[in-house]
Amino acid sequence: MSPVTITARPLNLLLGQKLEYVRLDDAIVLGFAGGHQVLIETVVNLTGPAGRTEIEPGTHPSDVLATLLGDVVRAARTGESGELRISFDGGAELLVEVDAEVESWAVAGPDGFLIVCLPGGEIATWGRQPAE
Repeated sequence: MSPVTITARPLNLLLGQKLEYVRLDDAIVLGFAGGHQVLIETVVNLTGPAGRTEIEPGTHPSDVLATLLGDVVRAARTGESGELRISFDGGAELLVEVDAEVESWAVAGPDGFLIVCLPGGEIATWGRQPAE
């Protein structure tokens, strides 16, 4: 199946989902209730009550994302340039910028639906889009 290009949009499939686990490795994986996952392969910025922290995937990533465990997504959206922004009920916000050379992020649903930020910021989707 070919990817479908989309522009800036809300990602309602993450709304109200509780963050259940964080896996730190070559990619950062955020696992949410209901089987949704966010995979991050570039630098992510976390802004919250303690200020702003830059987290980079790799062999020694920061574990500051664990402070979000149990928090619930208040808003999630893609931006015009392909960035991903996720806001949590506790006041924290994640921002994943676009990378020119790698897929910056992906959101995977339990039903096989996949949204990917391709190198350079183009957003593509695969699978049947969940009802919004």
